[in-house]
Amino acid sequence: MSAPGRRAQMLLLLAVLAVAWVLWSGYFKPLLLILGAGSCALTVYLAARMDYFQPEFYALRMGRPILRFWLWLLPEIMRSSLEVARVVLARDLPISPQLVELDLRDLHTVDQVILGNSITLTPGTLTIDLHEGRMQVHALTQAEARVLQDGEMRRRLTGAGQA
Repeated sequence: MSAPGRRAQMLLLLAVLAVAWVLWSGYFKPLLLILGAGSCALTVYLAARMDYFQPEFYALRMGRPILRFWLWLLPEIMRSSLEVARVVLARDLPISPQLVELDLRDLHTVDQVILGNSITLTPGTLTIDLHEGRMQVHALTQAEARVLQDGEMRRRLTGAGQA
């Protein structure tokens, strides 16, 4: 990425952080404004040191395909919420915790993170670890583990990422 593009991203992040800090803090005293500006600048500096402004972090492919994925995910979250409520409220508490390991090495890093976050958003499943393209997920029931292994969420996400 060119230096001007990187600088623009850094300034954008700084502006967003500064506006958020002012709006959420509600303090307008000079000392607090200076400390807030310093903390925002330090955050941007640390983000730059961590190579946050690399192009691959901005590889999100926005548009209709990713919107279709999110529109598919929302009902899935609701369905899963109802399923978890049914399991938890059942007299015999039919839980069967499972640990599922998914191989995601063929996915882009950003897609791996989106998938992990989407899994965690879905009640009854929790992404425990993502390292070197291997994701460990805790599922509350065998049914949820089978859904993960079936890979529908992954297929929907990768279908969204290809457009």
